[in-house]
Amino acid sequence: MSTLTTNISDSSRVLRLLVCVAASFAPGVIGGRFKPDVWYQTIEKSALTPPGIVFPIVWSALYLMMGIALWRYIERKSARGSGVALFAIQLVLNGLWSYLFFGLHQPGLALVDIVLLWVAIAATIATFSRATRGAALLLAPYLAWVSFATFLNFEIWRLQGM
Repeated sequence: MSTLTTNISDSSRVLRLLVCVAASFAPGVIGGRFKPDVWYQTIEKSALTPPGIVFPIVWSALYLMMGIALWRYIERKSARGSGVALFAIQLVLNGLWSYLFFGLHQPGLALVDIVLLWVAIAATIATFSRATRGAALLLAPYLAWVSFATFLNFEIWRLQGM
């Protein structure tokens, strides 16, 4: 293989990685339009709710790992379109949660969404694991964080007497 062919191949892999990472940050960009407001500050929350600064730090790390996981998955010849479709579904559900919770102030609807998100992440992990265990493992912290976020969402819904 010539140096030119290698450079083009390496450049396309890097471009695919950047696209995957950018796509993974889409829910954060969308969700960023719906920030915690006075409503969120005044509602009763679980004692386990982390300080607000924790959320953007954790989500940034998770979005980065998600993008790398997607890239590792699509780089495999054994990857199937179903994994990419599941990944896209969980991205949509992820972005929708912020709108439902912070935009509409509907913790009950957000709870339904986050449960569906959890299922979509688990299905994505299962699908990715058939092509590359490494990609699936990169999504494990995401599933763990969404599990915790589901608990926090449930507690807010419960504490509001819903």
